[in-house]
Amino acid sequence: MVRWALVAVFFLLPVPVIIRRFMRAVPPPNRSALLVPHFVDVAQQSYVDTGMRRQRRLLLASLWFIWIALVCAAARPQWLGEPEALPMTGRDLVMALDLSGSMETVDFSVNGFQVTRLDVVKVVSDEFIARRYADRLGLILFGSQAYLQTPLTFDRDLVRYLLNDTSIGLAGKQTAIGDAIALAVQTIEQQDALHRVLILVTDGRNTAGKYNIEEAIALARQAHLKIYTIGIGADATSTETYLGATSHNPSAELDELTLKRIAKATEGRYFRARNTTGLEEIYELLDKLEPLPADVDHFRPVTELYLYPLAVALLLATLLGIYLTHGDFWARIAARNRN
Repeated sequence: MVRWALVAVFFLLPVPVIIRRFMRAVPPPNRSALLVPHFVDVAQQSYVDTGMRRQRRLLLASLWFIWIALVCAAARPQWLGEPEALPMTGRDLVMALDLSGSMETVDFSVNGFQVTRLDVVKVVSDEFIARRYADRLGLILFGSQAYLQTPLTFDRDLVRYLLNDTSIGLAGKQTAIGDAIALAVQTIEQQDALHRVLILVTDGRNTAGKYNIEEAIALARQAHLKIYTIGIGADATSTETYLGATSHNPSAELDELTLKRIAKATEGRYFRARNTTGLEEIYELLDKLEPLPADVDHFRPVTELYLYPLAVALLLATLLGIYLTHGDFWARIAARNRN
């Protein structure tokens, strides 16, 4: 919708009329005139007078349009956008996502199609991030090393875009859980948040990096960083064959004991995601554990529009100046008719 920031400016619209009413006009200069009592000359003079009257009306209308446009520009028209929620929780929430080679394992399904663990994490995490309108969000990717993909920001669309742009092996094939936690601590220590949360998603164990798990936990506790750990991977299955029952455990590399220890030491919680539904339920539970504010302030983005009426006023003034300076239109008409 459009609003006027300075509505009182419209009281200036009748100012030209007031000036015209109460200020005396400058008298025209005295000029001698020779009256020629010929009908043709009188008729031509009448035509010129008619043209002059039209010219004056055109000039007056142009000046009025210019004045109205200037008043509208001074009243500052503004376009109000759709209401947007103001971030106000004071929470820094960082997501650390495992991109090691094992995340390419196909043991999850979405809408009946078998997909990799990373694909499922992308879909469900994207929906979770979209709901966190009041948090400052960050994204860490880790494999053999940990990288800060997105610094802490309120721009959820940016975080979602960079999350969906990730791929297996981008950070190496191994799993540096300790480095991911240390990088999260380094990231949030630069901010002034009241609550600091890390959601760490992995399907393996700490096999690389400069920081071991104990060092990482000590850093997290010192920074008051609460860590929620999520272990990804399907349960073991057994298959009957001609040679007997064979078992297959796609989550054999998942170190649940370490993930539980990290969560407990930092006052967080550990979750196990065995399928897509389970992962969705975990994120819904995280919404409850780290709730968003019930009362949210909103603001409406404002776009200034005063440039448009101002441009109209300048254009009309320019055209009028050109016309008055170089366009002796009515005189040429009179001369042509006289001939």
